[in-house]
Amino acid sequence: MKRLFAILSLLLVPLAGFSGNLSMSHSQGKFSDAEIEATIKAKLAKSKIGKDGFQVHVKNGIATWTGATGIMQHKGAATRMAKTAGALQVVNNIKVSDQAKANAAGNLGTPRRVQVKTE
Repeated sequence: MKRLFAILSLLLVPLAGFSGNLSMSHSQGKFSDAEIEATIKAKLAKSKIGKDGFQVHVKNGIATWTGATGIMQHKGAATRMAKTAGALQVVNNIKVSDQAKANAAGNLGTPRRVQVKTE
């Protein structure tokens, strides 16, 4: 029993003192508006949707997106990006072009066929 306690205490001691490089707000699970906005902008710069020129502003944990896109999926990607960056809520005012909407509607009506090779 003493041996088990000794092993457990050795495992837990390093975790108790861990604070890492995280700010106080990160360790509490709360992010400031500036931290959330900076994280979103960093993700946006690395992402394919960054070329769309979207703008994002964060106030009281609410991320607000503005801009326009010709690819319907980019609007949803922007929402997911803000959520994963720590936004509590997302207001997505990104406009999707009529052409993109028509393309998406056309794709839904056409069943896709799979080609299977037979030997």
